[in-house]
Amino acid sequence: MPDKNQGTARSGKPITDELVEQLNQKAEEGFDVDEIVRRRGGRPPMGSAAATVESVRLDPELSAALRSRARDEGRTSSDVIREALRDYLRAG
Repeated sequence: MPDKNQGTARSGKPITDELVEQLNQKAEEGFDVDEIVRRRGGRPPMGSAAATVESVRLDPELSAALRSRARDEGRTSSDVIREALRDYLRAG
């Protein structure tokens, strides 16, 4: 009698009793947490600690100018904003 399908994994692979048993065995053997953390993707850190997200409202003309400048320089809008803010704070 074939294994009952319990849905699919994120990879699209069917979740069968056999797969559950394999994963259970692997979990009982233990995981190398350091290796898992090392392989984990995500954004690289910025500065000395985790970055925060700050929201600002821009009028349509300023937003268009920002996008245009970033595109012309091959940068992201966020990068242009960070540089402008650093320059402003240093000048103050």
